[in-house]
Amino acid sequence: MSELVDLYPYRLISEPEFFLGRRSEDHQYAGQWRMVGGKVKRGEKAWEAALRELKEELNTTPRLFWSPPTLNQFYEPSSDRVLHIPVFAAELFSEQQITLNSEHITYQWVTIDRAEHYIQWPEQLRILKLIHNILRSKEIIDDWIIVDNP
Repeated sequence: MSELVDLYPYRLISEPEFFLGRRSEDHQYAGQWRMVGGKVKRGEKAWEAALRELKEELNTTPRLFWSPPTLNQFYEPSSDRVLHIPVFAAELFSEQQITLNSEHITYQWVTIDRAEHYIQWPEQLRILKLIHNILRSKEIIDDWIIVDNP
């Protein structure tokens, strides 16, 4: 199983808006605009790690939590590994308050047409577009929805 997770928080206004946080200078990916992500702890399932990271990084819980049918994958030269990272999506209530931890210095909500101006990693942009298309089609199938006791 992967040791990392990616989580794409969003809210539904007139169209889906995605959370992007700007990383603090003293954290990995300093200065980049990114979604929520983190490491899976020993004994933790990947989806549990994603929920924990959402709570830690944004101090919030989702209205709907699901796993899009894809992975974030890329080659990491420093470790000479190909990473396959599970992807999760979290719908937040539109009025939900966000309280950032020290990993981010600021955040914003962006529509898909603005996302490409912020996201530097092509695979993350592809995933955002996939989630957007699923949300627009209203086709989140039951098998993708994660519950507390699967």
